[in-house]
Amino acid sequence: MSTFGSLEEQLDLITKGAAEILPLEAMKERITKSIASGVPLRIKAGFDPTAPDLHLGHTVLIRKLRHFQQLGHKVIFLIGDSTALIGDPTGRNVTRKPLTREEINANAETYKEQVFKILDPVKTEVRYNSEWLDKLGYADMVKLMAQFTVSQMLEREDFHKRFQEEQPISLHELLYPVAQGYDSVALHADVELGGTDQKFNLMRGRDLQKHFGQAQQSVLMMPIIEGLDGVQKMSKSLGNAIGIQEPAGEMYGKLMSISDELMWKYWVYLTDLRASEIAAMKEDVAAGRLHPMIAKKNLARTITAGFNGEAAAEVAAEGWATQFQQRGVAEDLAVVEVSLGAEGLLNEAGEVKVAKLLVLAGLASSTGEATRKIAENAVSVDGEKSAAKVLAQGDIGGGMALRLGKKSVRVVWVG
Repeated sequence: MSTFGSLEEQLDLITKGAAEILPLEAMKERITKSIASGVPLRIKAGFDPTAPDLHLGHTVLIRKLRHFQQLGHKVIFLIGDSTALIGDPTGRNVTRKPLTREEINANAETYKEQVFKILDPVKTEVRYNSEWLDKLGYADMVKLMAQFTVSQMLEREDFHKRFQEEQPISLHELLYPVAQGYDSVALHADVELGGTDQKFNLMRGRDLQKHFGQAQQSVLMMPIIEGLDGVQKMSKSLGNAIGIQEPAGEMYGKLMSISDELMWKYWVYLTDLRASEIAAMKEDVAAGRLHPMIAKKNLARTITAGFNGEAAAEVAAEGWATQFQQRGVAEDLAVVEVSLGAEGLLNEAGEVKVAKLLVLAGLASSTGEATRKIAENAVSVDGEKSAAKVLAQGDIGGGMALRLGKKSVRVVWVG
C-alpha cells in the first residue's frame, strides 16, 4: 500500500508544463481510485536507443516520469530495442536508416546509465519491448495490423505529407505505431507519456488496450523544447543541444547563453520547481525585485548541479564569472533579440554576416559603417577582438556578447 497526496496536490505537479492530457477526466478518476486503494498507477514512457547520448530535450519526459515517481506511482522506463529496428517515422520525410541489434544494445546500455541522473533507480522498472515484440508470431502480428486501416495510418501528419509529396513510405514504418501501442497492452499502462509529436502513436495504445479488454490509458503529452538558438527543436544534429553528460563548465556556459524568454521554458520543463514557484520568480523579475541574470544563473546552477553535482556546478559558476570579468564583458548587458531569419543576415553558405548583425543589434547605423569598424578592429565578440566578416552558425551558440567601440549588447537568437 502507498500513501499519496490529494488529487489537487498530484495534479499540481503532474500537469506542470503538460501540453495536453487525454482524456483529463479519466486521468483524474485514475488518480482518485489510486488514492482510495493505495495502489500506484503504472506510468510508461518509451525511448528508442537510436543514439548513444541523451540531451536536455530528452529529459523533459524523463523529468515528468520523476514527478510521477515523487508522487508514489510506478514508473516504467521502456527501452524500445525492438521498435528501434523499425525507427520512429515521426517528423521524418524519409525512411530512417536501420540500426543493427548490436548498435541498439550498446546505445541502450548508455541510456540506463544516463536516466538515473534523474530517476530513482530503486523505484524505476526498466523494461525492453523485445520481451514481447520479439515473441509475436506472424499470426499475432496479422491480428494486430487488422485493427487499423491504411487510411487511418495516412491520417498521421508525416505519412500524409510524404504521400502527398510522393515520397516513399516503407511498409515496415506502418508497423511502428502498432508496435508502440502494443507496448501499452503488454505493460498494462495506466498513463503513457510522450511528446506532442507522438500523439498519433500514443493514441494507438488506447485503441489496442480497448481491443484487448483493458482499461484505456491516459495520454500525457509534453512540448518539444527549443535548443540554444531558441528557434529549432533541441537536436545534436542542429548543433543547438546540451548533452546531459557534458562537463559542468560547458553545460553551465551554454545555459547562460540562452535568451530570457527561453529561460522560463527551461525552468518549467527542465527543473522540478513547481509552477507556482516559477510564476512567483517571474513576477519578481517583472517587478524589478530580481535581475533576470540572477534568475538565469540560478537556472544554470540548478540544472548543472542536477547532472554534475553541487560542487562541480559551483566551480562552473565561478569559472563563468571569472571568464567574463577577464574579458571585460559585463554580465548584465542589455539584451537584444535578433532573428536568424532576418533579411540579409545570412550569406549563401548560411554564415552570419557580422556587419548586418551589428546593424540589427543597434550598434551601427549602416552596414557601411559596420564594415569600416570591422576593418578598424573595433569589434569584439564575447570579449575578444574580432575582424571576422562572417561567423559560422555552429560558433554562435544561443547568443553572444557583441561590442562596437564603447557600446555593448548581448545578442540572443529568436524565431
